[in-house]
This record gives sequence, structure tokens and C-alpha cells, in this order.
Amino acid sequence: MTALDPALRAIEELRANVAVPFERAQAMPKSVYTSPAFAEAEQRHIFAQDWLCAGRADALKEPGDYLTMEIAGEPVIILRDRDGQLRGLSNVCRHRMSTLLEGRGRVRAIVCPYHAWTYNLDGSLRGAPAMTLNETFCKEQVHLPKIRVADWHGWIMVTLNPEAAPIHDRLRDVEALVGHLDMASYSETFREEFRWATNWKVLAENFMESYHLPACHAGTIGGTCDLALMECPEGTEAFNYHWIVKNDLVPLALAHPSNTRLQGDARRITWLLAIYPALLITLTPGYFWYLSLTPDGPGHVKVLFGGGMSAEWMADPDAPTHLAKVKELLDDVQVEDKGCTEKVYRGLLAAMSSPGPLSHLERPNFEFAQYIARMMPPA
Repeated sequence: MTALDPALRAIEELRANVAVPFERAQAMPKSVYTSPAFAEAEQRHIFAQDWLCAGRADALKEPGDYLTMEIAGEPVIILRDRDGQLRGLSNVCRHRMSTLLEGRGRVRAIVCPYHAWTYNLDGSLRGAPAMTLNETFCKEQVHLPKIRVADWHGWIMVTLNPEAAPIHDRLRDVEALVGHLDMASYSETFREEFRWATNWKVLAENFMESYHLPACHAGTIGGTCDLALMECPEGTEAFNYHWIVKNDLVPLALAHPSNTRLQGDARRITWLLAIYPALLITLTPGYFWYLSLTPDGPGHVKVLFGGGMSAEWMADPDAPTHLAKVKELLDDVQVEDKGCTEKVYRGLLAAMSSPGPLSHLERPNFEFAQYIARMMPPA
């Protein structure tokens, strides 16, 4: 990159932004959100390098269950193999490079829609029609490239980077914080995808701070928390977090009466975990929901939105009623967040707009900016 490169200019602005103490912190520079060149740099240096979330492991229950995703332009398959293990594979045929699978589903084998080359669930080539006369073809030497995937407490985590630190090591501090809630025991009950007209970081930052709850979510959850009771401690290089002590307005946010493990405030604390770069988890003793973000240029974000309930609430005879209520609530919350975050992006594009100072309740946003700056290449 040259001194005139737009991505480099945005990186330099961001580094200057995070070089001050938090007590003097300002919102990130506009270029970090709006520059196409910076968006391309994020793909190379963040999304192609770090761990990302493909959803919940219980979305792939049986052998052959699969889902597809795209990471930094790379088509990827995540599936459950015949041994019951999660496996990550390239979603591109080794023949004429057609993509193989779309969306989600269940297959016995992976069949290319172009020339019917067929792969086993481990990525090895099972068969290829009309290839016997090519002297260079050897079926045993053809295999879909493998991609690292791990089950982290019920979350499917995937990375293109063979050198990335193991996810259980990277997120050991998350386990220390919320291990008592046993994330792996929660059941996913819905999984949806949508696209919003905002930058992915605007949506991530919106999740990371609860400062906006009373205003943006006045019609839903804004009255369930008290800004004076919120705490935003320092995070780590891998994630940030804060928590809210909830009142009784949303019973599903509390531990089920049959849960005798959790005591005191642990029965009513909502944890908000931002796993860098793009997994955002709201975890309560009763239910959870999450967003996994994929940038779509500077001005759009593809969102995987899922959630469900704890084992105790799932076992409740009234579980269907509880599920319907929590889903209705979360749908309304998403409508409110869509409106707020798309307004922010429109404001970022305005000539007269400029970033302002951060509240003490926005410490996670500042730490997120520091993470992004760390991931960018040196000047």
C-alpha cells in the first residue's frame, strides 16, 4: 500500500483514534465504516484470519447435515460426517470449479451440479464420470481442501487460517465467566438470515453497548434494565463483555424454578458477549440469542440470527408458549435495532457528521476498535 492508499489512510486514522486513554475515547473515524478499501482490508486481515461462527452445533444433528457460508470470498461447507464429527470443506469442485452445495440440508454425498463429480462426506472423491481416458486423472489424489472447524461449547467455529490459535485456548476467559451457564446445553429453536443496510461494525457496536437500550428499545426491553446498574469491565484481546441485572418483566431471562444450581444474582444476570470479530451472544439463565455477521461491502451486512432456551425451560410443559413469547420479543427487538443501526449508517455518510466522545458504558466499543487496529497490517 502507498501513502495515498485509502485503506492505509483509514488504518492510520483508526490507530490514532485508539492511541488515547479510554477516558478520552471518541467513536471510530467515519472512513473505517464507509471506505470500500478499508472493507477489503478487513476481509483479508480479519475475516480470513480469525475464528468465525457458523451457528449452533445442534443445527447439524445427523450425518450428512450441512450448511454453507462464505468467508472472505471463500465458499465453505460445514457438515456432520459419518462418524458424527464436524468437518469443514471447500465448497468448490476440483474439476471445473463450480460451487457444490447451497443453503442448508442433508446429503448422502456431495454431488457437483455441473458434471456430477461426487465426493464423500470426508471430502474424498467417490466418482467422476467419463474420466478414464485422461492419463493425469487419479481419483485417490482428489480431495476437497479441508478447513478448520471446532465445536466450542455448542458453537460451530471455523477459520481459514491454519495458524490461528485453538479456539478453546483463545476463549478460555469466556469459559471462566459464563461456564456456570453451560452454553452447550442450550437448544437452538430458530435460525434465520437477513441483510441490513448498515456497516457490520455499526451492528456489532450496537450489540456491545446497552447505553442505547432505554431509547432504541423503549417499546420492548428498554424498561427491563437500569443504566446505573450496568458494568462494563475491561475485556481481553479476543472478546469484550458486559452484563445487566434483569428485573422480572421477562421471566424467560431468569433461571427456571427447577434450576437449583444458580443462586442469587446469577439467576437473573444477562451476559452480553462480543467474540471478535463477529459473534455476538446474549446469554441469560433462561434463553439465548446470537448474531453472526458477514460484511457485504461497506454499506450492508449479512446477519445470521438464532436463539433458543436452556435445558430447564425446554423441559417445561409450557415450552411452546414460552418459545413463542421469546421469539416474538426478539423479532420486535431486531426491528428496533435495524432502524437504529441503519440510521447510524446514513449519518456516517453525511458530510456534516463527525464522531463524538464515548460514554463509560461504551468501553466495549473502544476495545473493539483496538482489536480492529491490531488486526490491520503495520504501516
